[in-house]
Amino acid sequence: MNLRRIATLGWLALLCAGLSACKPAPAPTEQKPDPKATELRQAIQQPLDRARAAEQATQQAADRQKAAMEESEK
Repeated sequence: MNLRRIATLGWLALLCAGLSACKPAPAPTEQKPDPKATELRQAIQQPLDRARAAEQATQQAADRQKAAMEESEK
């Protein structure tokens, strides 16, 4: 019984050592993005770009209004 247990533990040790030596394959670096992912990214980005442009226009209008108010107080 002890000999069987030792043999089992030996096989398990060899299996663990063999599996720990395995390395995953490196990720491909020259892979092009999926066209659907590009379309999705653009679909998400376009409203954000429009919102940023609207925010910038609003800020510029607020700055002009503030400058006009300061000018009228003089």
